[in-house]
Amino acid sequence: MRGLDDFPRVRFAHLPSALEELPRFSEALGGPRILIKRDDQIGLGVGGNKTRKLEFLIADALEKGARKVVTFGGLQSNHARQTASAARKVGLEPVLVLSGKKPERFQGNLLLDRIYGADIRFVNLLEGKGLLTIEEARRIMELGARALPGLGGKDVYFIPVGGHSPVGILGYVNAALELHRQAQERGIRVDYAVVAAGTGGTMAGLMAGFRLAGADTKVLGIDVGRLWRNFPASIARMANEVGELLGEELGFAAGDVHLYTDYVGKAYAVPTEECVEAIKLLARTEGIVLDPVYTGKAMAGLVDLVRKKVIGEGETVVFFHTGGVPGLFAYEELF
Repeated sequence: MRGLDDFPRVRFAHLPSALEELPRFSEALGGPRILIKRDDQIGLGVGGNKTRKLEFLIADALEKGARKVVTFGGLQSNHARQTASAARKVGLEPVLVLSGKKPERFQGNLLLDRIYGADIRFVNLLEGKGLLTIEEARRIMELGARALPGLGGKDVYFIPVGGHSPVGILGYVNAALELHRQAQERGIRVDYAVVAAGTGGTMAGLMAGFRLAGADTKVLGIDVGRLWRNFPASIARMANEVGELLGEELGFAAGDVHLYTDYVGKAYAVPTEECVEAIKLLARTEGIVLDPVYTGKAMAGLVDLVRKKVIGEGETVVFFHTGGVPGLFAYEELF
């Protein structure tokens, strides 16, 4: 098996991220034991989970001689904001291709994108394409971006939406190994790891990492958008591909992917009432703030799974705080 140190890497992240108990939050739900993995605090552009992926992706871009880094996302994309930060840190030019109309006011992540001086292109490359797999969307977006002015050269490095590639997902293999070590050091058995699923790369990396570590922690993904066709199969495929990159055959199938789609609400980036209430509950019991696009919906899912006894009172769950708090400032009317 290849180790993570065998791959080019730029050390952006402040690791290991903190693993904190949530006793007051757990008490409010009547159990189980809940901890939070603070990947919102690991650096790059106000923090967030993409820092782990960008360590490997930006290193790959530099090794291939890139001058520009292009990535994709929605108007309040945390991934785009962190990519802009990472690119500036190593002297690359960030180009963000964002799906949606240019707003009158730049708030939240968009404000930070502008402060970083990113080249922002407002164009929906998937408009009219219907429901795609994440792999189909990746191909279409990269092909469409290459046709945009200034993005067709050999010195351009494309990062898929959400950093959804085997190279990027190495960052969340590392996160699973890191959490497994922390749990062992503290004598904790982690039954579940709960994470928001946007493109599914973080979930895939955790699944691969826990299996490589020999841990029986079950990863529960909370779908935040119903954006992709055959999403569980794509997550399983990505977990297997990152395993192959490391020289291991992991053998995941779609049925091994525990993905919950009940907490999306109307659409991606449209917060539900339960999402808003979950954000308030964590803030008012533990002083920790979530975001309304990803972690708020994921926490609403965790709360519901606890109340429905899917997660038992005597079990232990770790919630991955994947960041995104700047997005709150584009949704002030909800609070």
